[in-house]
Amino acid sequence: MKGTKKVYEEVRLQVVREALSGIKVAILGRKYELHPETIRTWIREYRDQVEEAGIPSLDEQNKELKRLQEVEGKYQTAVKMLGEKELELEILRELLKKVPPAYRKNSN
Repeated sequence: MKGTKKVYEEVRLQVVREALSGIKVAILGRKYELHPETIRTWIREYRDQVEEAGIPSLDEQNKELKRLQEVEGKYQTAVKMLGEKELELEILRELLKKVPPAYRKNSN
């Protein structure tokens, strides 16, 4: 379980880095599913351990935000397309269930 503790410590430091770079604690709380007060406690505990070089610049944050927005847009498009395809499939299944009409036979 020593490896798990190290990973947990790295996650704490990452959260602190993001908080010190300017991301609001409430947003980080939602992102990592943590209570904001827990994050504030971590900031107090780990502030000295976080190097200035480890904090992403505003430019890096903006690039990451734009990338995430693009990914989210693609995701929304894919979800919409999936919904349309599911609707098409349902319509086709319903059509297959219907009995074809009886046509009159030509009797000459």
